[in-house]
Amino acid sequence: MPSDMSLDHFFARLWDDYTAMTPQASRIHDALVADGETIVNDHVAFRTFDRGPIRLADLEPHLLALGYTRLEPYDFEAKKLRAWGYLPPREDQPRVFLSELKCRELSAPAQEIIDELVAQVDPARIASPEVLWAGRLWETPTWGEYRTLAEESEYAAWLSIIGLRANHFTISVNHLRRHDTLEKLLAKVESLGLSINASGGRIKGSPEVLLEQASTLADRMPFTFSGGRVEEIPTCYYEFARRYPDAEGRLYQGFVAASADRIFESTDARPDHAG
Repeated sequence: MPSDMSLDHFFARLWDDYTAMTPQASRIHDALVADGETIVNDHVAFRTFDRGPIRLADLEPHLLALGYTRLEPYDFEAKKLRAWGYLPPREDQPRVFLSELKCRELSAPAQEIIDELVAQVDPARIASPEVLWAGRLWETPTWGEYRTLAEESEYAAWLSIIGLRANHFTISVNHLRRHDTLEKLLAKVESLGLSINASGGRIKGSPEVLLEQASTLADRMPFTFSGGRVEEIPTCYYEFARRYPDAEGRLYQGFVAASADRIFESTDARPDHAG
């Protein structure tokens, strides 16, 4: 599938949509720029259902058309997810992490809710890469439907109300000068009054696995569910990554599943792992 959209335009549109949902990202970005830093995006991540016309296999062609190549698959058994990592055409461009929920591993009531949502998706919307910042492609679910999903999968509940869009961008710590370690960067983020996801530790991973990651807790906003109930829900978050060279001296390009598993929890509705 050919794409006439440049990668720069693609990420500019993604960033505009993402920061509208995630004001903390603009605050962190601007504070670092004010400190003289140059911000480089390590990767961006997307979530979807493995149903209807929005499966990972349906969205992947947009990435391939932009010049991305598959790196390796990942499986998150406890969270009922599968994912692929993708490498960009050039080393100075962001990687992509695309995951999907294995819906058949949920209960029948949860699957029924998801099927009703996905059935509303217009397949024509999937033909353009703009679907990756389209948001919700279905009518707003009820609070009860959202809670039913949340009891089994925070990922499913989040996706039901936030829809298709970047759920996080990631600052490359390798490209920072003053805040050149994750602890320095997290101290800066916390100085802005923002909370860090401490699930599995403030810093996930290690130099030994060639990747260190950390993230904020997702921003929150009031959301009106079908039926009129208003509740505060998590939106998106900002991640930070530092990569290390392998035995051949090449910078590690992939993702560490054990760390990503904890990073997913940055959007938990009632996180008990603030740090």
